[in-house]
Amino acid sequence: MAQLYFYYSAMNAGKSTTLLQSAFNYKERGMNPMIFTAAIDTRFGEGKVSSRIGIEATAQLFNDETSLLDTIASNHSHLKVDCVLIDEAQFLSKAQVKELCHVVDELKIPVLCYGLRTDFRGELFNGSNYLLAWADKLIELKTVCHCGRKANMVLRTDESGVAIADGAQVEIGGNERYVSVCRKHYTDALKQA
Repeated sequence: MAQLYFYYSAMNAGKSTTLLQSAFNYKERGMNPMIFTAAIDTRFGEGKVSSRIGIEATAQLFNDETSLLDTIASNHSHLKVDCVLIDEAQFLSKAQVKELCHVVDELKIPVLCYGLRTDFRGELFNGSNYLLAWADKLIELKTVCHCGRKANMVLRTDESGVAIADGAQVEIGGNERYVSVCRKHYTDALKQA
C-alpha cells in the first residue's frame, strides 16, 4: 500500500544520502524511481541530487509552477513509476503537497520526501508544514550539535561565523552559511546576534 513519507531533519543529517540509497535500492530491483529536486538549489549543478559523501543522481526539477501530479502521471503512463523521491521538500507548495497525496492515493505510488523541518528562524517551511500535517509517516533523521546533543535547529551565519537572526527565509547555502545545533546553542547564538 502506497504511503506519503516525510524524512525531516536539520542540515547535515544525511537526507540526500538516504534518498540516493532508496533510489539505488529501487533500481537494483529493476524498478523505476522518479527523483525530483528544487530548481532553486543549483549548488551541485542543475537537476542533480548530491550527497556530501560524493554520490549523486540526476533529478527532475520542480519550482512553484510545477504540477507534480501531472508530471508523475504522464511519466507513469509511459513507464511505470515505482516510487517518487523528492529532495529539498521544504520548498514544496501547499498545492504540491496535496498533489503528492493524490499520487499516493490515486496512482498508488509511494512518495518519499526529504527536507528541512524549520528555517534558521525556527519557523516551519511551507512544504514541511503540510508534509508534517498530511504525511502518512514522519521519520526524523538525526544529526548532532558540536556539544553532542541532538541538533534540531539550524543557524544561518555571516562570513565570520556569527549567527544571523533576520532575513529572507530562503538563502541557498551549505556549511559556509548554516550550522546545525541543539536548541540551547541555537538560543545562545541568537542572544549574541
